[in-house]
Amino acid sequence: MQIAQQGSNRIYTRETDANGKTYIRVTGTNRDENRAFIYMARHFHALGLPVPELYSVSEDEMSYTQEDLGDTLLFDHLEPTLLERAIRALAHIQVTGAKDFNWSVCFPVPAMDERSIRWDLNYFKYCFLKGTKLEFSEPKLEDDFDSLVKFILAQPAETFLYRDFQSRNVMIRDGQPYFIDFQGGRRGPTQYDVASFLWQAKAKIAPELREKLIDAYLEELKQLQPSLAETAWRAALPHFVLFRTLQVLGAYGYRGYFERKPHFLESIPLALKNLHELFEKNPELQTQYPYLYAISNDLLVLV
Repeated sequence: MQIAQQGSNRIYTRETDANGKTYIRVTGTNRDENRAFIYMARHFHALGLPVPELYSVSEDEMSYTQEDLGDTLLFDHLEPTLLERAIRALAHIQVTGAKDFNWSVCFPVPAMDERSIRWDLNYFKYCFLKGTKLEFSEPKLEDDFDSLVKFILAQPAETFLYRDFQSRNVMIRDGQPYFIDFQGGRRGPTQYDVASFLWQAKAKIAPELREKLIDAYLEELKQLQPSLAETAWRAALPHFVLFRTLQVLGAYGYRGYFERKPHFLESIPLALKNLHELFEKNPELQTQYPYLYAISNDLLVLV
């Protein structure tokens, strides 16, 4: 039985072996991407981290089978207790998962470097912003992009960056979170995944709960990284929320405006609301990225 996917070209099917046990078969379209997932799944599972066990890999590496974690997505059960368990487990994937990790297998790049950051910012510009037909100054936009790139590259980045850590990529089994779809992971800053998770547009996590979850996450992270500079970490987080929001707007624009997928079109107003609220609650962002702030106001007509 094929399992529906929202934003992936991979094909997932649930199959049953001779003993009546189910498993998931994944058929990918890119061998290097498959190789990244296969390596990561084996590495994380060997460390006791909550990921599906890998059972087999085809000779051409274009498909593999893995543990069936069921059908319960965290997205469908956004309860505070489950959210906290997931974000505490994230800290372990990021820090423990980075131990003895072979970054060269990451797809398409081994780390969040300048080139990959600019790919995401251009994704926002070309796949979302131009799709809105809004008139904008490209030089002024690029000036703000330069500032954001410089800030992100200045942050500590020796941990595993999941990249698409959001509640649709967390399964719940027996009350515990399990992580899937981490094949785009690479070395990078911890704040990015927190921003992805807590500011996911359709999850609509309340600001008060967000703060409690950030506290819980940092409590866990500091156990793994006792030297963590918490004040600096918190000050950097809004910049990563901005970066992630721009990236997902690019994805929503591509999947929505170009592929006409309703789920992504529905998410655009929610993400724009997050963007506007982010600037309003963080005046320092208005100063550091003045043109992006102006654009966020102009885009309110789409909310």
